[in-house]
Amino acid sequence: MSAGRLLSVLLMLQSRGRLTAQAIAEELGVSVRTAYRDLTRLQAAGVPVYAEPGRRGGYQLLDGYRTRLTGLSEGEARALFLAGLPGPAADLGLAGEVTAARLKLLAALPAGLREEAARTAAVFHLDAPGWYREPEGAPHLPLLVEAVLTRRAVDVRYHRWRAPQEVNRRLHPYGLVLKSGTWYLVAASPKGVATYRAAQILDAALSDELFDRPGDFDLGAYWSAYLDDFQARRHTGTATVRLSPRGRERLPDNMPPEVVRAVDATARAVGDDGWCEAVIPTESVPHACGELLRLGADVEVVAPAELRQAMASTVEVLARAYGVMSREAGRSEQPKPTARPS
Repeated sequence: MSAGRLLSVLLMLQSRGRLTAQAIAEELGVSVRTAYRDLTRLQAAGVPVYAEPGRRGGYQLLDGYRTRLTGLSEGEARALFLAGLPGPAADLGLAGEVTAARLKLLAALPAGLREEAARTAAVFHLDAPGWYREPEGAPHLPLLVEAVLTRRAVDVRYHRWRAPQEVNRRLHPYGLVLKSGTWYLVAASPKGVATYRAAQILDAALSDELFDRPGDFDLGAYWSAYLDDFQARRHTGTATVRLSPRGRERLPDNMPPEVVRAVDATARAVGDDGWCEAVIPTESVPHACGELLRLGADVEVVAPAELRQAMASTVEVLARAYGVMSREAGRSEQPKPTARPS
């Protein structure tokens, strides 16, 4: 018998209400017979668990019964404080609530766990935005949080990339997702469920319309499918490139992960100087040209011809620009002696 498992059964009944033995068994990864035994042991220990017969029956606690036992382990106390994310909470307008909850949790924990949780909170920090970019401002996030939690429709004016660039929508917000420091709203409209960048919402107002979020909607599953579809729609072509050893080393710092993976999967050696040839996914000729120019002389486009020509044309323009600049600088300024350190 596991005392920890009995506590889990008790807390499940306390937090979720009526549950069948089958549901308890599936949640805990045990047999239904074991779940029945655990429920019987809880009753024998004086916990007011009773069974409700019928198709919609199950086990539940007597109304009003609440256990004061949390049973937090050291690792669980650490995890709770790792879940307090001050940056995202502030974005959502919940910074005060998160701080208050942390203080209440600290006060409720035994002394040993309180010290461990405080040490954990002091040595971990989340900085969600990626490098080389400022975090996006999304002033309507607190209103979107209210809409998600109260299931109220919201009227928005949204800026998108295609024409017409500003559109008005009435949305049923299903959830919010934080991706690399950028907030996204997942919401339903008459056209279906879609993803909206929160920073692109120019105006937002709560409506009086209430809506029901589908019971089978899974925000995590939707987001995973959305990312897969986004990658499939984003890359519409391929390019064959040659990379120097240094170029391949620089790939992770200069190119998206999917390009790095494609090089690792398709690279083959060409010649004896360490260069390799690989096939990479591309969005468009202009986009691929800009991305590959980051690698300078460490990359050569083999195909398609349109991309190779775009690279050559850009390099020619740069060469002319820098050639003119260097000649003009040479005529207008004489070299100055370099000061030597004393």
